[in-house]
Amino acid sequence: MNNDGAPPAADGGRLPDDDASLNLVIATILREEGTTGVHTHFQQLRRYLEAQAGTTTIITPFSWGRPLTVPVFGLRLALERCSTAASVAWYRRGHEVFLQRALRRVLARAGDCVVYAQCPLAARAALRARRGPHQRVVMAVHFRISQADEWADKKQIRRDGAVFRGIRRLERDVIPRVDGLMYVSAWARRSLVDWLPEAADVPSTVIGNFVAPPRPAGRGQEPLADLVTLGHLEPVKNHRYMLEVLAEAKRAGRSLTLDVYGEGPLLGDLRRQARSLGLDAQVRFRGFRPDVRDFLPRYRAYAHASYSESSSLAIIEAMAAGLPIVAGSIGPIPELCDDGVEARFWPLDNPRQAATDLVDLLDCEPARLKAASAATQRFQRDFDAGVVGPRLRSFLLSMAPRAS
Repeated sequence: MNNDGAPPAADGGRLPDDDASLNLVIATILREEGTTGVHTHFQQLRRYLEAQAGTTTIITPFSWGRPLTVPVFGLRLALERCSTAASVAWYRRGHEVFLQRALRRVLARAGDCVVYAQCPLAARAALRARRGPHQRVVMAVHFRISQADEWADKKQIRRDGAVFRGIRRLERDVIPRVDGLMYVSAWARRSLVDWLPEAADVPSTVIGNFVAPPRPAGRGQEPLADLVTLGHLEPVKNHRYMLEVLAEAKRAGRSLTLDVYGEGPLLGDLRRQARSLGLDAQVRFRGFRPDVRDFLPRYRAYAHASYSESSSLAIIEAMAAGLPIVAGSIGPIPELCDDGVEARFWPLDNPRQAATDLVDLLDCEPARLKAASAATQRFQRDFDAGVVGPRLRSFLLSMAPRAS
């Protein structure tokens, strides 16, 4: 096992040959294209590996039986009107079955390979579909504590209810049986091992998320707003608190502007909250933009108020764009940026103090520019695809079966 982030040695201590080829099958219950951090993770990995002449295949539930996906997956919408927990259970079961069948077809002719599963459901589908030990299953740990906790945070299932317990049972069965685990943060590893100690016995590594460097930004462009934030509009992302902070700053005589990129179930509530706080002229809800990275350099700082994360690709992308970070010191955030260097850590339970911290950064341009420069350097050192991609490739190679 490896706890320092470096890939473990394989075959009696031999590290993988950098010139070895990697036949990788990425398995996910998500669609191939999408806006989540998981999508960004495996798409960035695919781009990196393909640039290295690697062989990468992405398999999703939609890779098999596409005509059946509409009636089978569509039933979830009807169930949701009666029971959100039943809807979640149907979603998970249907997507796993379709993914397993798609994997069975692909792995029947894939030969030696590594299946890189993006969640426990995908890992179980891969374990059931693989043809033998020459096809290894490595799972990425993107989730916070357990996927059961994430569904509970979204208010879709009851904590400690039947579906919650079922998800935990699945993870307790599957995770100890995979060939390797890749954690996106040390915090993600600790939070999983705390409730599932058996996970500590699986060969593992901690390798943070990464993105490709942004395209050079045009010079002389006016800022679009003071602040920007990215993320799904759901309770755990805590956008309501961010609006309360702006309201406190306004009461203190400082009107800060914010652009919110993302979609989600709380959009209507957040619009109403912004109106009630008198922030209509300061806050814009920009929706989903696939080209949002191109706009990031035109803001003065990145704001993040989430109270639960396993990592944060949004923060990494903001640092890639040269933005100082304002965020709560929760979970893995201190692994991404340091208070007083690239970031300012604000409290998540005191909007008035958070407003003071925010204004202090934005109204001292030398301090803001120093933090922005540090953010760029941190990205180049720790999160650039050219730096992190080889480490993840090396770990996956170390998990690959060796030729006789």
